[in-house]
Amino acid sequence: MPDSQMSILETKRLVFRRLIPGDLDALFALYRDPEIRRYFPEGTLTYEETKEELEWFLNGHPQHPEFGLWATIHKETQQFIGRCGLLPWMIEERPEVEVAYLLDKRYWGQGLGTEAAQAILDYGFEHLHLSRLICMVDPNNGASARVATKIGMTLEREMEDETGPFLLFSTSKRSA
Repeated sequence: MPDSQMSILETKRLVFRRLIPGDLDALFALYRDPEIRRYFPEGTLTYEETKEELEWFLNGHPQHPEFGLWATIHKETQQFIGRCGLLPWMIEERPEVEVAYLLDKRYWGQGLGTEAAQAILDYGFEHLHLSRLICMVDPNNGASARVATKIGMTLEREMEDETGPFLLFSTSKRSA
């Protein structure tokens, strides 16, 4: 089964794997939905924009292949239900890595966002040996803020960039 070779990590209910060209239609279905994309500064994406993002992340992040956005597969249904992962950013000239999560609205309210985010956080600390992880959350996105808090992040501060205001949540790896 080719998916198992591309699997990055899995949880009780989810499998995370590299994006493949065949994920384009499923990813576009999420990206064109205004409710799912409500808190993204760029809003919904066109098919072409979705294709560009998918191609950008086919082999992980181009500058940091260990990071990237990963297809999120619901084990029970084998459905593509989102894209989650680790994204590198430069914030105030400091490199940061964000725990990123986006799921199909049909799967909201089941704890899958928290399950995904926790697994990605653990992967970042344990497998990639990162010392700090962040979440950048739209100030109006209470659900995303709750996920960040549930995985042990604390609100560090309110910030603003060229796309508008956001809340910066963070956590550092605890020493053993």
